[in-house]
Amino acid sequence: MKMKMTDIGVVVFMYAICGFFYYHMTKLQANSQTYPRFTIVLLFGLTTLYLLQMVMNARKYGITSGVDEVFNGFMVVQFFVCLVLSIIYLVMVKYIGFFVATIVFMIAVLAFLRVPKVHAAIAVVAINLLVYLAFVQFLGVKLPAGLLF
Repeated sequence: MKMKMTDIGVVVFMYAICGFFYYHMTKLQANSQTYPRFTIVLLFGLTTLYLLQMVMNARKYGITSGVDEVFNGFMVVQFFVCLVLSIIYLVMVKYIGFFVATIVFMIAVLAFLRVPKVHAAIAVVAINLLVYLAFVQFLGVKLPAGLLF
């Protein structure tokens, strides 16, 4: 498989994400840095492994642009509708709270994308339950309750 030039942008972006979160992690208390540090190191390591795989593929098979493949099948309407729904979601989180906004957002996006209703229902319940158990119960994170509630 040829290395794609577009993958270099992905690697640079991932390293930038690691740097951004590492910078902000250093502002945390020392006892709060363990999990973020582990996650950043894991992401950095996986990105580095991907970079090494790209270099080996470039030497073995050559390099291709990849731009034509990235935008192959790109649906402009779908992109902009999902972008607008995401912006509305961010506003909804502030006013009606995380869980209500997330349920409304997921139902709207999954309905727009014509995901079967059973699959959509399972996804909405599973994601919200997972977030509740992991963040609220296990980690004790206070999620936005909203200004209206």
